[in-house]
Amino acid sequence: MSRSVDLVVIGGSAGAIEVLHQVLGRLPATFGPATAIVIHVPADGPNLLTEIFTTHGIKVKLAEDKEPIVGGTIYFATPDYHLLIEKGHTFALSLDERVHYSRPAIDVLFESAAEAYGDRVLGVILSGANADGASGLRAIAAAGGITAVQALETAEMIAMPAAALEAAPTSIEVDAARLADLLRAHGQVAEKEDGR
Repeated sequence: MSRSVDLVVIGGSAGAIEVLHQVLGRLPATFGPATAIVIHVPADGPNLLTEIFTTHGIKVKLAEDKEPIVGGTIYFATPDYHLLIEKGHTFALSLDERVHYSRPAIDVLFESAAEAYGDRVLGVILSGANADGASGLRAIAAAGGITAVQALETAEMIAMPAAALEAAPTSIEVDAARLADLLRAHGQVAEKEDGR
């Protein structure tokens, strides 16, 4: 039986939005973990990510500074701010220097998620054109978390998933359809503590 996780973190760049559409569209409204996503988008462009992905009854929103992380919610990083996860399972936004020319950077989210959630996090790297996310995925693997990478033959841009595979070679390689299955397998919620 697959062990469940409390947090899913997903990162991608060029070519990732289409895959994310397929994956999130296949998640049930009852999907248990919180999901935090960094997609490289222009800082000065309109932020349509939350509108694009509001589907199927799962709550989708921009992560806010000091906001408690709630299961069953999809959070997107705010353009031009790094998104970090604090030990108390709240978000923090940061204007620190860019990482891999990016803010938000996938590495920043993933490394802080590994520190805060340990083996209760599942990290996913999708299509993209640089190495952002590779060291973050390695941090998740080192913390005992589950790591997955978009299969190179299905990625529009292979630099990001290839770097992630090199950094975390035990990662599961998946296409969009199998990624949704993987998330569902690890995202089932156990019986509620209140007996419901």
